[in-house]
Amino acid sequence: MQVKFCRLRTHQWCFILFNVILFHALLFGAEFVEEYFLHSLPPIEMKVLEIKDKARKLNMETVQNNPSKYYILSQPEVCKEKNIFLLSLIFSSPENRTRRDLIRKTWGNMTHVQGHPILTLFALGMPVLLTTQKEIDKESHTNNDIIEGIFLDSSENQTLKVIAMTQWAVTFCPSALFILKVDEEMFVNLPTLVNYLLNLKEHLEDIYVGRVIHQETPNRDLTSQEFVSLSEYPETYYPDYCSGEAFIMSQDVARMMYVVFKEVSIMVPADVFVGICAKTIGLKPIHSSRFSGKRHIRYNRCCYKFIFTSSEISDTEMPLAWKEVNDGKDCSLFETYYGLISCKLLTYLDSFKRFHLGTIQNNAMYFGD
Repeated sequence: MQVKFCRLRTHQWCFILFNVILFHALLFGAEFVEEYFLHSLPPIEMKVLEIKDKARKLNMETVQNNPSKYYILSQPEVCKEKNIFLLSLIFSSPENRTRRDLIRKTWGNMTHVQGHPILTLFALGMPVLLTTQKEIDKESHTNNDIIEGIFLDSSENQTLKVIAMTQWAVTFCPSALFILKVDEEMFVNLPTLVNYLLNLKEHLEDIYVGRVIHQETPNRDLTSQEFVSLSEYPETYYPDYCSGEAFIMSQDVARMMYVVFKEVSIMVPADVFVGICAKTIGLKPIHSSRFSGKRHIRYNRCCYKFIFTSSEISDTEMPLAWKEVNDGKDCSLFETYYGLISCKLLTYLDSFKRFHLGTIQNNAMYFGD
């Protein structure tokens, strides 16, 4: 077999090489092209010096002196006199104690990565039931890691949640170099993420990084809960923004965004709101395909060692993923390559299955009518 393989003619070798290149182009090319164009967009010409100056001089004494006016639970001491490298704010539902406990036992349990301090807190709004509030109070007393804003925690109030938690970060944790906003259904590979941020140590400012959504159109469907009117947002496309499941801001960006929050309509999705604020301060989001966005990445140890996040990870999958990602066993270049191909192919297959199932269900509903 080896002799016959070596005797392949030139056009046959070219055919094999072409198919190998085509396979990789289809698998990885879209993300490389996406990253290239998103990084190559022309800089936004805006006068942001005044905003930067206001952000540097930001006075948060009103919030510091009276936190109970803004938060039911504020944990004002957890960051005091600490040089935090990464502040992780996990957006959690008030009723989801089980998920918070699971995160506390897995990736949320890390306090240092390569000697750099990590602080992980849970961001909540108010629950509907008073009994749930009492349970949250007990949970907070035990763990000292819950921030709870004075607003109902609902899908409609997620933008208020972003505003409240950004306010908390710049008020009570101004030493944090980076701020991670992440939803509770996500798996986060903190060691790899911190290593990525360490490579940005010469560029600690103007960081707004995640999985960038490009040329998203506002929802104009009057019957949809996500409807956005022309008066609230008249443009055809939203500005580029980082998918809200997980993104990172540097401290200076959080302060600048806080300055312009009142200038932006809150009647848009929360992640779009952040993107509009970024455009207002003249900031272009940085795209990284290692953030999964809404996608659940099919598990592979070496793949998970490389990516930053995966969405919709189950309660049973989380401990296994965290244990194996932190088992101390490095992946070779070939193992990483194989792992990325494996998890990407399986993830695309899952996406196709969901799309196909959704089409069948829509057709069934249509013909049922």
